[in-house]
Amino acid sequence: MSSILTNNSAMVALQTLKNINSNLSQTQGEISTGKRVASAKDNAAVWAISKVMESDVKGFKGISDSLSLGESTVAVARNASETVTDLLTEIKGKIVAAQEENVDRSKIQTDISALRDQINSVVGAAQFNGLNLVKGTNNMDILASLDRSSDGSVTASNITVNRQDLTTDASVYGTGTSLSANSTASAAAVVNTANTAVVTIANTWANNDVANITVAGVDLSYTFQTGNSVTDVADAFTGLINGLGLEGLSATNTAGVLTVSSTRAFEGVAVASTETTAGDGDVVITGLNGTSGLTLTSGTVAERAESVAFSTAAAVNEGDGYKVTVGASSYNYVAGKNETMEDVAKGLKIAIDSAGLSDITTKVTKDATSGQWSLKVDNNGSTLAFSEVGNAGGTATGGLRGLEAISVTTNAGADSALDTIETLISNSIDAAAQFGSAQGRIEIQNDFIGKLSDSLKTGIGAMVDADMEAVSARLQALQVQQQLGTQSLSIANQAPQSILSLFR
Repeated sequence: MSSILTNNSAMVALQTLKNINSNLSQTQGEISTGKRVASAKDNAAVWAISKVMESDVKGFKGISDSLSLGESTVAVARNASETVTDLLTEIKGKIVAAQEENVDRSKIQTDISALRDQINSVVGAAQFNGLNLVKGTNNMDILASLDRSSDGSVTASNITVNRQDLTTDASVYGTGTSLSANSTASAAAVVNTANTAVVTIANTWANNDVANITVAGVDLSYTFQTGNSVTDVADAFTGLINGLGLEGLSATNTAGVLTVSSTRAFEGVAVASTETTAGDGDVVITGLNGTSGLTLTSGTVAERAESVAFSTAAAVNEGDGYKVTVGASSYNYVAGKNETMEDVAKGLKIAIDSAGLSDITTKVTKDATSGQWSLKVDNNGSTLAFSEVGNAGGTATGGLRGLEAISVTTNAGADSALDTIETLISNSIDAAAQFGSAQGRIEIQNDFIGKLSDSLKTGIGAMVDADMEAVSARLQALQVQQQLGTQSLSIANQAPQSILSLFR
């Protein structure tokens, strides 16, 4: 049945043409935007995922900028630390030269002062965008990553760069929790008293018996003759020992008791005794503390020094301060981040040495068995009070504290300066190493972030980008279909015209 009111063919052709035009419009949109999923209506799930990933890529771009800024800041601090190390090494050379007495120490001190001023200049200028990592103790956190978990939550990950204080600033001693249990003083005073070893000479001697005594590695002997007395033996050894001219060593005789005295600081002196008996042609060697003529009451003469021994078990936290009193004055050191009892002992040594106390010398030692660190203090003058105390809650001592007090104009100053400069060089080397490690990690993270961003972009493109080869082919096909659809609609629209011929 034909109808002039309803043209089914035209409706079919029109619907087909609409579908073709819709597909053509979509294809042209993909060509113009380059995206297969340009909006949520194209594919809501894929669009949502892509937008989350795009936001992550944007965040990683900001992280890369943050890492680049942090890397530059750390690089400045590393270069400053390395420069300070070089300058301290030059100062060490000057100090070594000053150990000789026939040099112009005043000119050497002038050079040291100039190098010290240059170090202060380097430390003060080592800032990037106002941030100086070689001053103060506060750490710097650099945003390194945004970590997204499976539930969609995001957490920030930081690279922490520890500041390395290379200033000469004094500490602020705290008044917090007592730390006195972490250190122990060996005595309540440091005194100028010799330590002794006693050799008791018995009356059991025969003609041609030989007494042997070894003092500080030097072998001495006396051959007993008939008619000699115990006092003669003791007198002979007294003269022999004193005749050696060994620094800090002397001997006295009291009624046949030979006393070997030592005032050597930080150095024990070994004393041993034996007797060779010449009887019936036999030679018998008796050992230490034997039953023959020589009996050693006390062996090695102990070093002359008092000490502060530090705990091997206690931790050292930032702000922990330890104070040593010598005479009427106290000297303290306050620990910074990641420091140990070794740093505390060396810091206290520098504090005492920097005061330039006459007759006072110091030394830091480590027990080879227990690993315990000790600060030893020797006094070559009048008796001085000696004590120690510790408290938490202070402000850390600058890493180059003591540099400002280095003076080589005297023998004592030149000696203490050598120990001080070694500690300061160690501090600056540690600082440079820390900054170098941090800079290397930042570079690796920055490189990873760049690669991660590229991978995310590739993944986003795989989800939403249009396949331009396929789109091009589809466009040509749809254009042909559009032409055919238009032609079909035109033919269908002409169909009612044929009905008019029936009425002619």
